[in-house]
Amino acid sequence: MSTVPRLGLGTSGNDDPAQCADSVATALDAGYRHIDTAQMYDNETAVGDGIAKSDVPREEVFLATKVHPSNLGFDDVHASTESSLDRLGVDTIDLLYVHWPTQAYDPDATLRAFDELYEAGTIDHVGVSNFTPELIEEALTILDAPIVANQVEVHPLLGPREPLFSTCRDHDIDIVAYAPFCRGEALNDPTVQAVADAHDSSPAQVCLAWLASHDVAAIPKATGRAHIEANARATALQLTDDDIDRLDRIDRRYRRFDPDGSPWSE
Repeated sequence: MSTVPRLGLGTSGNDDPAQCADSVATALDAGYRHIDTAQMYDNETAVGDGIAKSDVPREEVFLATKVHPSNLGFDDVHASTESSLDRLGVDTIDLLYVHWPTQAYDPDATLRAFDELYEAGTIDHVGVSNFTPELIEEALTILDAPIVANQVEVHPLLGPREPLFSTCRDHDIDIVAYAPFCRGEALNDPTVQAVADAHDSSPAQVCLAWLASHDVAAIPKATGRAHIEANARATALQLTDDDIDRLDRIDRRYRRFDPDGSPWSE
């Protein structure tokens, strides 16, 4: 059974405090129960304000945030997580990720701090982000807590790839897709548009339905109510096997986020 709700609200780039808080509250009131943020996004306070503004009880919200790569030293993990709790206005974080295994990331020290937060009940679940199969296997030998999610870039232009997906699934690790629209590029792909036309749907809904067909959770960014609600309706879109195969076979393979020092470039 999956730990992470299949559809969440991504907040990367949503750095206007009022807009961010409104987006979170709107998403929760529209039925979302998964909200994703990060120390790097500099909007945890606004996300917390949005959760407080919503009528949805805190215990029904699956709240995820991520430790900044510069805060991955043992002491900094503890200190920065306390700061995240304060900014978010919550007592616990449902899912805390290692955002990137770069900069201050040290497997033994970083993951020992995550274990201590988990054991103390400060966080309910441990996650990783942008981890390769090799980094996942290494982390599993160090952590006592289970890894419940690996958040990586996935969209029709950078589809299911091996051995990453099989490694995650072999260890019951949910795959969470960030940039599910490739910052809009996937929405202009002819195959995505053709499938959308066939279903009288939108390219964004096709991308989300395709991810769901691969049992991948998605955290699309959205701000206005219409966009938030349209993404939610993607849960009702049933793609055919032929649709899924066509989307899987898109021959372009483009990684939108590929910073210097990324683990796959070493």
